[in-house]
Amino acid sequence: MIFEFEATGKNIEKAIENALFELKAIRDDVDIKILDQGGLFKKARVLVSISEDAKEKYIKKEQAKTVDVEDDFKNAIEEIKEIEKETESVFEEVANEVEETTKEIEKQLAPKGKIDAESFIRGLMEVSGFGSELVVLKEDGLTKIELSGNNATNLIGFRGECLNAIQNIASAIENENSENKQRVILDIENYRSRREESLKALANRMYNKVKKTNKAVKLEPMNASDRRIIHTALSDFEDVDTISKGTEPNRYIVILPAGNSEN
Repeated sequence: MIFEFEATGKNIEKAIENALFELKAIRDDVDIKILDQGGLFKKARVLVSISEDAKEKYIKKEQAKTVDVEDDFKNAIEEIKEIEKETESVFEEVANEVEETTKEIEKQLAPKGKIDAESFIRGLMEVSGFGSELVVLKEDGLTKIELSGNNATNLIGFRGECLNAIQNIASAIENENSENKQRVILDIENYRSRREESLKALANRMYNKVKKTNKAVKLEPMNASDRRIIHTALSDFEDVDTISKGTEPNRYIVILPAGNSEN
């Protein structure tokens, strides 16, 4: 907090007003020293100071502001914690719904013979009501399934977590009784390509940050697929290194200047 301020103005009164504004003080609480009366082509100059007997009042006022800021910060932290709890609850509900839906689909399709990834996804569409179009492309060792239409994006989840869970289930079903393992990739409304572009843009921004500050940058936890995109996006830059740290599901990437050990 400042207790004095030197100000200028077109006249003495204006200079005093400017100083009071900067000090956030009233005239009765200050001492005024005129440094220059000013003139036709010269501004007036004054030194305005909080009086000794008024300083305690302004100190208490400043302390009260600090307490208010701390309270606002604490309240914000509590709100964030509540949002995190609600988000975790939503994820749990989605996971439970996916599990229940899987069981229901298995019951419906069991009498018809072997269940594969495609029939699982079609059953999921029927039971959940999400998705109206399905495109399946099969190659050697790869099955690509693209789902769209009728609010299909509701099956993506936060940062693709629900989408990845469904893909894992579909892959397990596809390979349950198969000797030749088939990789299954599920996409919904072109989410994966949009996510890839977003991660590449993030990698580029973090690269520039590391170059500018010459300090390592830690990214938020990501799944293996997203981490692979970051590693690949920065693999051609010789002046930075990328490493994965931590354990699943909280494994994350650190981007750091090439040749430097992470502190």
